[in-house]
Amino acid sequence: MTDKTRTPQLKLTLQFPAAKAFPEHKAAVSRADVARWIKAALFADGELTVRLVDADEGRLLNRTYRGKDYATNVLTFAYAESESDPVSGDLVLCCSVIEREASEQGKPLVAHYAHMIVHGTLHAQGYDHENDDEAEEMEALETDILGRLGFADPYGDRSR
Repeated sequence: MTDKTRTPQLKLTLQFPAAKAFPEHKAAVSRADVARWIKAALFADGELTVRLVDADEGRLLNRTYRGKDYATNVLTFAYAESESDPVSGDLVLCCSVIEREASEQGKPLVAHYAHMIVHGTLHAQGYDHENDDEAEEMEALETDILGRLGFADPYGDRSR
């Protein structure tokens, strides 16, 4: 039974192999902020690795594990085998994609990183957006979590 009043514990590993190419991203994504964003979206104890990568590594991982030959904003590799297992996984964020999307969406880089980390953390816990009902549930959670963190609705003014 999960204690809903207890804050989930997090073991976080943060990796910046793309830091030389994207130093402003490392500055925008502090360990303290990443931990705060994950904890806001974490419903049970977890062990997560967050890795910021360049487009080449992002594309290779997406092609290898999803069969899609392009870099994407966030890839989540969830390792828990049952709901009783602690949340565990890797979140891989592609710096160039995150930067491009933030620019296209007219939002601060840090806000888009927060969104993608919350999004990936939800995926690590089994949330998905493969159909309209799942997408609606996940987007509502993301909007609520990001609002509590002080960020605007990541989906903007939308009507479904």
